[in-house]
Parts: sequence; structure tokens; C-alpha cells
Amino acid sequence: MSRILVPTSGPSDWRRLLADPEKHWVRGRSAFETAVSWEHAQKTSRGIPVEIAAALDEHADLAGARLLFAIPEHKVKLVGPGKASQTDVWALLRSGDGLVSMAVEGKAGESFASTVGEWLKEASDAKKVRLEYLCQVLQISHPPALTLRYQLFHRTASALIEADRFGADHAVMVVQSFQEDPHSWDDFSAFCRVLGATPQPGRLSELPRASGPRLYLGWVSCQAGSDDVVAGVV
Repeated sequence: MSRILVPTSGPSDWRRLLADPEKHWVRGRSAFETAVSWEHAQKTSRGIPVEIAAALDEHADLAGARLLFAIPEHKVKLVGPGKASQTDVWALLRSGDGLVSMAVEGKAGESFASTVGEWLKEASDAKKVRLEYLCQVLQISHPPALTLRYQLFHRTASALIEADRFGADHAVMVVQSFQEDPHSWDDFSAFCRVLGATPQPGRLSELPRASGPRLYLGWVSCQAGSDDVVAGVV
């Protein structure tokens, strides 16, 4: 993966980074709406979608956080062979004197993909090693329930891994939802509870941790881009 970053000139630059641009780039779906939301947010002083900024502001250590830079479709290397965790948006924020590593998972009715049980079906030793590694990063001391969604494990771990890499005191994993989705909300809630948090829509929940960066999980609902907003960023 290149360490040279090229600024975007609009949502179309996000499209080419998708695993399947033809399939995933559809207005109303998460890839398109996430790109429009973050490009539109660049016109604000903080550079963050206003709904996410409001959720951050409810925590003293995150209040007033401003975007330093964001990377679309950011790949975070995980232990063992296999694909990196490809985060829809990874953002480095500054809040007061500290840094915040934030992984954003865009959703517009799409599921969190396979459960841990489905992902582990006929699992190789490498998969077992990777899951053990993710549990270690997340400070989960017991085997996870097979009904939990695997994507939430590696996306949350990505926020922590990058927090360590950049020396950030805080890590945030936020689901940026553009569509009512009770099934995915239930999956997210179940994952939060395993990590010791009580999820609330529109808010970040801080998780208890023995050491390392402070970790927050959140589900934030955002409006899909209007015709005017889309026209203003393309």
C-alpha cells in the first residue's frame, strides 16, 4: 500500500477505490452517501459531518474535535495472512491537545456481512490466529459468540491499531447510517454489549478498557445527500 496520499477533488475520487466500483457506487447506498457526506463536510470549519461532530461533542475529551485528514477506503493490516481491514473512512482528528483515531463504517441498509460462525466455517489456522489477535486488541478475554458480526471486530480493531500507530489517546468506531436499519442496529448493539457498552442511537459509548487508548463506539444516523448537496460536491 502506498504511503503517498493524493487529495480528492470530489466523490468520484472515492469511487475508484472501491473493491467493485460498478456494483457499489449507487446513489442511496453507503459508498456513495458516505463520500458525499464527507466531501460536503469539508466546507465546514471542523471538516466532520455535523451529526458525527455532535456525537463527539457529548464527551469532554472529544468535544470540538477537528479533522486533520481523512483517508477513504483505508486499509489496515491485520495479523496473519489474508486481506486488510478496508475502512470506509479513517480519520485522524485533533481534540484539544490530543489525537483521535476514528474508523467510519458507512451503512445504508447493508448488513455487516458474515457472522463470526460463518467466517470461521472450515476455518484455517490462520483465521483462528487472526480472531485471537482481534480479541486481544479489543481486550475480549473469552471466545466471542458465533452470532456476532465479524466485520465489527476488525473495523473496531482498526481504530485501535491506527491509534497506536499515530500515538492517539482516543479511538472511535462509528457506524454512519443513511437508512433505518433495525437488523444491523441489533447486530451493532449485541457487539457493544460484549465489549461492555450500552449503545444509544446518535451517541458514542465509552468502553471499559484495562489499558491503551480510550475506545468509543457509536451509531449515528445521517441524512442522505439532497440534490443540492450532491450537486455541490461533484
